[in-house]
Amino acid sequence: MTRTLGIHDSVGAVFPPAVLAAELDGPDAVDVSIVGTGDLDGLDALVTFAHDDAFLEADLRWVHSVQAGVDKFPLGEYEARGITVTNSTGLHGASVGETVAGYMLSFARRLHEYRSNQERSEWAWADREDSFTVDGSSVSVVGLGTLGKGIAARADALGMDVTGVKRTPTPVDHVDRVHPTGELHEAIADAKFVALAVPLTDDTESMVGDAEFAAMRDDAVLLNVARGPVVDQSALVDALRNDELAGAALDVFETEPLPEDSPLWDFDDVIVTPHAAAATRDYPENIAALVTENARRLAAGERLGNTVV
Repeated sequence: MTRTLGIHDSVGAVFPPAVLAAELDGPDAVDVSIVGTGDLDGLDALVTFAHDDAFLEADLRWVHSVQAGVDKFPLGEYEARGITVTNSTGLHGASVGETVAGYMLSFARRLHEYRSNQERSEWAWADREDSFTVDGSSVSVVGLGTLGKGIAARADALGMDVTGVKRTPTPVDHVDRVHPTGELHEAIADAKFVALAVPLTDDTESMVGDAEFAAMRDDAVLLNVARGPVVDQSALVDALRNDELAGAALDVFETEPLPEDSPLWDFDDVIVTPHAAAATRDYPENIAALVTENARRLAAGERLGNTVV
């Protein structure tokens, strides 16, 4: 087994590093320490939330990201230095799928509106024309990896019409029709909800902007649990101001935390969550299982699971 593994203090952005250290304390425990950027000497491996350039200068063999997305990691530099990078993809289908289901139910049943009314001690029904059921409504899931499949399964269970967008348009469980990426506008044109679940790459950056909002229904709702830069945020604000969209639920943003002066805070029909769609009390336990198995594989000279580079 790998005996020297550090838990970078940046992990504290999602859960206390000590909780993960405790989960890794077992009969096959590695030698775990909680470290800052200046404490990397002597480590074989590192678990982290965020990249730091110091990682590239350390004598590390392996870096694990507790996030699924590694778009902020300079992967080419890690590869050039012979450092394996792994991520936590595959863990978040249920949590993110349930979050998106919650968004859709909130808009359909006006739960966010009633919550705002409660803060004002206001007893009032939502406008009759604004309330509907998700049963019989439609959602287009853009990106059908772990997150997208989790969304599709729950939408299907709620009685929704589910379509999707995938680079290779092979059939996917719970999705009635899968479009290739070249048919994005066709896929989103008739959907009440458009859920974004793609990784951030050169191809997906700003993939949703003015043209896509124009292609969507005026009563559509955008749901983004992908990455903030997948959406042109200025175009989104314009679409909301011009009533080209009925609303949005956003877990990710171009700048995080979302600045206090962002206009996105001010729309009644925008739900803002703090990049928390994947959050669950079982998160450290699930990360620990991945890390423990990969520590074994590293010591055995086997390919690591969830390898990115």
